[in-house]
Amino acid sequence: MADFLVAALYKFVHLPDFQELRAPLLAHCDEQGVKGTLLLAEEGINGTIAGSESGIRAVLARLRADPRLASLVHKESRAPRMPFYRMKVKLKREIVTMGVPNVHAETMAGTYVKPEDWNELISDPEVVVIDTRNDYEYRIGTFSRAVNPETGSFTELPDWIAAQRAEGGVLHNRRKVAMFCTGGIRCEKSTAYMRSLGYDEVYHLEGGILKYLETMPEGNSLWEGECFVFDERVSVRHGLEPGGYEFCRACRMPLSAQDRQSPHFVEGVSCQHCHDRHTDEQKQRFAERQRQVELARERAERHIGVRVELKKQAKARALAEARALREAKLAARRAGAAQGGRGAGAVGKAASPDG
Repeated sequence: MADFLVAALYKFVHLPDFQELRAPLLAHCDEQGVKGTLLLAEEGINGTIAGSESGIRAVLARLRADPRLASLVHKESRAPRMPFYRMKVKLKREIVTMGVPNVHAETMAGTYVKPEDWNELISDPEVVVIDTRNDYEYRIGTFSRAVNPETGSFTELPDWIAAQRAEGGVLHNRRKVAMFCTGGIRCEKSTAYMRSLGYDEVYHLEGGILKYLETMPEGNSLWEGECFVFDERVSVRHGLEPGGYEFCRACRMPLSAQDRQSPHFVEGVSCQHCHDRHTDEQKQRFAERQRQVELARERAERHIGVRVELKKQAKARALAEARALREAKLAARRAGAAQGGRGAGAVGKAASPDG
């Protein structure tokens, strides 16, 4: 059985105090040995975390203890190794960045479609099926009939939509739109945006691709390929089993087994996507880093992420020492003040005419 529980979660909800939530949430995750990334913004929370089953359950329970997050839904999968190197809780303007103001996913998102009803919807020729993810995610795997917006980031999607609404575009004079993404969060925002443009029949896959792959039997599936995930698993298949892709450590692009046969692929140094984008000096640094990774692997140790963890531990120790020093100085001052008070009292008594 896999050693780590992975939980992907998000919720659009008004969190005006999101900045104050960061420090206690980070401390609790660290206490539970949970790693990953959580994003906090005024519009809600988003992220993926991994850890022991008890650690993940404790963090989820803490989140849901906030009445605003009581209905928080998460998706679970398993990983044989810890898929993250550290824990981060970040403050953001948006929990998924579209860059368009006044898109209220909390109240304006499109109609949810359950995984078991998704095939029928996207098989309808009247429905435009749009993959709201980035181009490199689409190329790993997608649904049949899905349109690829060929975006490099989610912020490019509104411009693509504007272009496709014009004559000759895939959205011109089309009213039924089905959108999907990895876990559902981009779909909620993109369908809310479509509704703000006047589209009435806008649908999105409830729970995203991950929920579909978890629940839909492969024999009945319209999914083709694997699904990119934003952690060290890189990709997953049906049943959320780990896929066959690996990261290029120089540019973080996902690479298939065939990609790794490219003459431009040097493990840890370059691939066909980035071989001409880095200087010789950068490649030398990458090669040295890879050498250290391989040495650590031979010693059955972990290398990637260790430096950051050591810096974090050193910072924590320094803060604790500084706090202890401040407390010691404060205690000394209090003791001195108390001693001075007793001395003054003794002098007063000696000088009293009443003895």
